[in-house]
Amino acid sequence: MSNIRSVLFFVLLLLPFISFSQQRFTISGTITEAASNETLIGVTVAIPELRTGTTTNEYGFYSISLPKGDYDIVVSYLGFEDIAQTVALNTNKRLNFKLVEEAEQLEEVIVSEDIERLDIRKPQMSVNALKVQTIKKIPVVLGEADVIKSLLLLPGVTSAGEASSGFNVRGGAADQNLILLDEATIFNSSHLFGFFSVFNPDAIKDIKLFKGGIPSRYGGRVSSVLEIFQREGNSKETKFTGGIGAVASRLLVEGPIIKDRTAFLAGGRASYAHLFLPLFDVNNKAYFYDVNTKISHKINDNNSIYLSGYFGRDVFSINDSFVNVYGNAVGNFRWNHLFSEKLFSNLSLIYSDYFYGLELDFVGFEWDSGIQNFNLKYDLKHYLNDKLQINYGLNNIYYVFNPGKIIPNSPESGIIEEQLTKKYANEAAVYVDVEQKVTENLSVNYGLRVSHFNRLGQDELFVYQNNQPVVFDPFQLVYREATPIDTINPGRGTNLSSFTNLEPRVSLAYTLNEKNSVKASYTRLAQYLHLLSNTSSPTPLDVWTPSGPFIEPQLLDQYALGYFRNINNGEYALEVEGFYKDIENRIDYIDGADLIANDAIEQVILNGEARAYGLEFLLRKNDGRFQGWLAYTLSKSEQRTPGRAPVVDNGRSNLETGINFGEWYNTPYDKTHDIALYGNYDLNDSWSFNSNFIFQTGQPTNFPVGQFEFEGLVVPFFGLRNQTRLPDYHRLDIAATFKPKKNKNRNFQSEWIFSIYNVYNRMNAASINFRQNQDTGRNEAIRTSIFGVVPSITYNFKF
Repeated sequence: MSNIRSVLFFVLLLLPFISFSQQRFTISGTITEAASNETLIGVTVAIPELRTGTTTNEYGFYSISLPKGDYDIVVSYLGFEDIAQTVALNTNKRLNFKLVEEAEQLEEVIVSEDIERLDIRKPQMSVNALKVQTIKKIPVVLGEADVIKSLLLLPGVTSAGEASSGFNVRGGAADQNLILLDEATIFNSSHLFGFFSVFNPDAIKDIKLFKGGIPSRYGGRVSSVLEIFQREGNSKETKFTGGIGAVASRLLVEGPIIKDRTAFLAGGRASYAHLFLPLFDVNNKAYFYDVNTKISHKINDNNSIYLSGYFGRDVFSINDSFVNVYGNAVGNFRWNHLFSEKLFSNLSLIYSDYFYGLELDFVGFEWDSGIQNFNLKYDLKHYLNDKLQINYGLNNIYYVFNPGKIIPNSPESGIIEEQLTKKYANEAAVYVDVEQKVTENLSVNYGLRVSHFNRLGQDELFVYQNNQPVVFDPFQLVYREATPIDTINPGRGTNLSSFTNLEPRVSLAYTLNEKNSVKASYTRLAQYLHLLSNTSSPTPLDVWTPSGPFIEPQLLDQYALGYFRNINNGEYALEVEGFYKDIENRIDYIDGADLIANDAIEQVILNGEARAYGLEFLLRKNDGRFQGWLAYTLSKSEQRTPGRAPVVDNGRSNLETGINFGEWYNTPYDKTHDIALYGNYDLNDSWSFNSNFIFQTGQPTNFPVGQFEFEGLVVPFFGLRNQTRLPDYHRLDIAATFKPKKNKNRNFQSEWIFSIYNVYNRMNAASINFRQNQDTGRNEAIRTSIFGVVPSITYNFKF
């Protein structure tokens, strides 16, 4: 009840503003692209004489309330022609705008929603966005445009190295990123173990990464939110877009079902490099395929519905005796409803599934695991006036965790079918988020999210002495798995444990003048899911597990302070941000932890803490033939797990040492220095050139610090965790894009992209292993590298 009272009190504070807003008139509507009727996100609707304005939301809708009068309205969006219109505002008006693409468009490089002065005044900070045009230009390995690899060029974003899954934000782990595709959760964002991401750039409309100052409508992860929306499809005419690359190709088709009302979009990608392996007498396979779909229908001016989906699979096999299949499947039914010119709503029914399967013929069984969730989500946005907007809503997610099932694939295998204990959970949340312009110079976002997590009953649950599934051996100073003293069978209707957290958020912007502003934010987040992985880069085999009787939810407090400046009327932009993150209950593993097919994972996990802090620098050039940015991050990411409170056993108190003797140690994603330089030069209408350079401090790892001999065997021993590092990582990539002159009588457009990844053939270390040289008898280090120099050619087309 106390949580409900807090939310009600928060809303009651806003009532004076609500009554004030009723004295004004409202201009509202939807902004679309004229050529396709595709809604546009982040379009600026400005009223210059009042020095105010707004932007369209994720569904292209805008609303602004103003006093009675005559106003000049300017609608602007980068790459499109501005619209200026005079409006006599004496009643509520519905104004829909259709923007026309500029005839002589230079594809902009954008690393924020837009570069208008209005952004300097917005309190939202720690947010980066990339236009799809930019992503398609950035040189990447094997020539495939890649969303995740492009994000690595932004400040505060790193990865575990080449061909590694996931990404790390501000010193956080990969499982601490919430990845949303049309609001559905993507649990594994990589194809082919990290060579590619699951996102097809042709199907993507908008990409935004929240690193801090995260709005209250988001929750469930403590590091970042990557929000991606698919395009809605062209409701005017049928269009085809595609590309042919060295290892994969793609094709997307979109068009009207009912002209100007109903549109469809369907796109597919597939890799085919494995088809050439038999030519070299290789019977192994490694390939992926995925499908993006969407149907959008405008019922009337106040109602629109959308049905979108994604399905992807990866297949890896060795001589057909080892087959690995994994991938995501998501679906979302969405209903946009306009209650009034001031109140916009979105109702979503979402399904998300991640599947991992193994077929091991040489031992005679199959292995299936995964995670499913069902999400009901309802969001409302209330445009009270030009100085105050309120977002509020609720969502409920039901989870099913399958840690693994063994299935014999032949009667002769001798394997007995076994299902590891499935886990179930429910996560619910309500939120309210306020955007308020307090004075001419001060704008504030503040909100509250209340989250509640229930760990539901399961078929079997182990019981441990002193309620400790991990015990400490005081003689050998090591942690060991405890032996269960009992097994209980709580039913599905049982509530094993529950957690409730208040998650306040606040961010503010103070404008010093037309060119400069300072911003600050505080964010509180709770994460109830944990990815079980003791590798530096998550693998498809890693298993998600919920918080529960022995695993506490992760809790984050993040503070950020920044300075922002527009230079030379927006031609250049400078952003400097400092941040500090403190995380409670970050899981840690005892030495020798076995995470695979473990039906009692609590026996190898301890709750620790983590912290990360740093300084981010971003200098952008937004206009002219040459565009690009320089990003630099100086940061630190650490973790520690001190000994638990002493437990008295048989009159004796065990004083625990903790992990790493309770000392702070570098996380695997700690990168002291991270530099990314990107540039794009448009030589003429046919040729453009792109390049990026990346430097990162080598990732922390463990090397042997000595050795001893035991019964004729030489055994290495290691020091404290992550005391050493791999060599520094750096590379240079270049690309050239050639666009043949378009025939004015045809709609066909094409381009050739020639790229070279890792120009100077830097053999960056993915790992370093140690072995004894058979000839000399001396120990030696062996560096394993993934890529050297990789040239590639890609052909893209559109008609």
